[in-house]
Amino acid sequence: QVQLVESGGGLVQAGGSLRLSCAASGRTFSSYAMGWFRQAPGKEREFVAAISWSGGSTYYADSVKGRFTISRDNAKNTVYLQMNSLKPEDTAVYYCAAGLVVTTSYEYDYWGQGTQVTVSS
Repeated sequence: QVQLVESGGGLVQAGGSLRLSCAASGRTFSSYAMGWFRQAPGKEREFVAAISWSGGSTYYADSVKGRFTISRDNAKNTVYLQMNSLKPEDTAVYYCAAGLVVTTSYEYDYWGQGTQVTVSS
């Protein structure tokens, strides 16, 4: 069992930056691939970024490529999402997820409760 708690969301102006964190419980964090997803009001949840268990492979949605960076610190059981050059269309609830296989789909085993990111124009 893995429990995930996101933090770092908030209100930021367009062009600004935020760093989201996702803290995981459990001793097997380093065995899991991690993903970030987001869901805007009235829209389906969408993939943002993913990272393999070792951190050696990362994947991004085209909409965030070059602006967002996913990373992890297995010693701290934490995955991060550094978000730069934020746009109003990045406004959403951001969720982290953990699974045994890194994927851009929804096929993760554990999900956090989400953290709100609002980008004002």
